[in-house]
Amino acid sequence: MSDENPQGEGNRQAGQWERDVLNRLAFASLNEQRRARRWGIFFKALILAYLIAVLYLVLPGGDGLETPATGGSHTAVVDVPGVITDDSRASADIVTRGVEAALEDPGTEGVILRINSPGGSPVQAGYLFDDIQRLRKEHEKTPIHAVITDIGASGGYYVAAAADKVYANRSSIVGSIGVTMSSFSPSSFGFDEAIERMGIERRLLTAGEDKDLMDPFRPLVDEDADHMQTVLDDMHEQFITAVKEGRGDRLKTDGETPLFSGLVWTGERGVELGLVDDLASPAEVAREEIGAETMVDFTPRERYLDRLMDRFGTALGRGIAEVLGPDTPVLR
Repeated sequence: MSDENPQGEGNRQAGQWERDVLNRLAFASLNEQRRARRWGIFFKALILAYLIAVLYLVLPGGDGLETPATGGSHTAVVDVPGVITDDSRASADIVTRGVEAALEDPGTEGVILRINSPGGSPVQAGYLFDDIQRLRKEHEKTPIHAVITDIGASGGYYVAAAADKVYANRSSIVGSIGVTMSSFSPSSFGFDEAIERMGIERRLLTAGEDKDLMDPFRPLVDEDADHMQTVLDDMHEQFITAVKEGRGDRLKTDGETPLFSGLVWTGERGVELGLVDDLASPAEVAREEIGAETMVDFTPRERYLDRLMDRFGTALGRGIAEVLGPDTPVLR
């Protein structure tokens, strides 16, 4: 008697075929729905982009930065916040733009540089010093005062020295008239002995006999250290010259206090040394020195539409990547 059952086998094959067809139809339907949803998101994003672009072109904005709406006499305030670098909110371009906008406003009675900075780039601080000095000459009737809040040291004080007067709180940190190489720079550490112990071979090709100056993976050469010290000394002299130019005979350089050694002092001690003119808050300077109690912030900030466009661009990029699907190469 044979165990073969051609009819049963045929039924099983037919059932398997039907299941395969149903599975394929189900997956095709799901893929179609997913594709339609993705394209729907994509076209909605394009419509939104169009509407935002229209608003961006229609609404005023000028240089892409928000400017305050003013009315009547006021004291303009421009912040110098944090570390002064070319890509920070305390960069020379941003701060100078704010001061220029403040001085061009007919209601501005005076400008306050509200400084809370530990320093930063000597170049950016130097740019700011020069710009403020220039603007003081161009707008002689409008005073520019610096008010140090928590800290105005190193490059922060460099900027303050350019103002007509410098104010601080009794507990503010001021001074640090000196220059240092960043402690986080690779050249500030020596790894030559470490890599020798670990059996690591240093491979460095240069064109120019001094191109590997201060290379952290070779022993420090006295000539290199002397050269870099000369560079720092030159920057220090530029800093000292700027402070003397800005503060003039108000500085108490009696030879006993190392005013330019890089030390810091409190605002109270800064008054005694001539680094600070008086102790006062921004509100007090606006009310009692400038004579316009109302303060208006002229610190340049990104317009809301600019921030919205940046965020939308990121979201749109993600939407396009989703529409393209996971099997399509995308630059990341």
